Amino acid sequence: MDLQAYYDAMRATAIQRLTQGQAALDPLIDSPDDDRRGLTLLARPPARITAALAAIMDDFRRTEPHQYYYPAADVHLTVLSIISCYRGFELPMVDAAAYRATVREIVGPVRPFGVTLSGLTASPGGIIVQGTPTGPGLAELRDRTRAYFQHSPLQQSIDQRYSIQTAHSTVIRFRANLLDTKTLLTKIEKYQHHFIGTFEVDEVELVFNDWYQRAANTVLLEKYTLAGA
Repeated sequence: MDLQAYYDAMRATAIQRLTQGQAALDPLIDSPDDDRRGLTLLARPPARITAALAAIMDDFRRTEPHQYYYPAADVHLTVLSIISCYRGFELPMVDAAAYRATVREIVGPVRPFGVTLSGLTASPGGIIVQGTPTGPGLAELRDRTRAYFQHSPLQQSIDQRYSIQTAHSTVIRFRANLLDTKTLLTKIEKYQHHFIGTFEVDEVELVFNDWYQRAANTVLLEKYTLAGA
């Protein structure tokens, strides 16, 4: 998959929609009744990366102060959504210990991998950081996770929404009408090729989470070191 071509196509489609006043506003992001929950395998960037992202978000916030900006603690890279968020899902409905053990088996031989964050893309619903993995580790981890759960009796919905192949991070979601679409689009262009940083993923987390990966609603089930046993 040509990730850059994919990100470029995403951005072009989003710009067209936003120019036409068709931003996809999230109606649930502030709802206290949003009980969508799931299980996710994810990685978190280091503080120097989240600090760089915060500076970019601050620039957008000056133009669009009413949108939703991910705090540093919530920024993440999704490895795979094992159970995609759905209404009414609660952690006691599954055997958490079995999921922990399964993922422990999955990550055993997987080595650390790098991720380069460079440039922004967009969707009609928000702003996304472009990520590119280096080395085979991320693809191997995803492939092993898919294979294990496909042959497991454990509840899973891997790839039912879409088959993830990117290494992106959503950092801004639109929840209110845009105040200045022209300036927003100018800033997307400004950061289109902006280098953010490279980091190594040597640890992943299995979490119970809400749709937005908010720390307040996240339960850490286990952390796993990628050591390539």
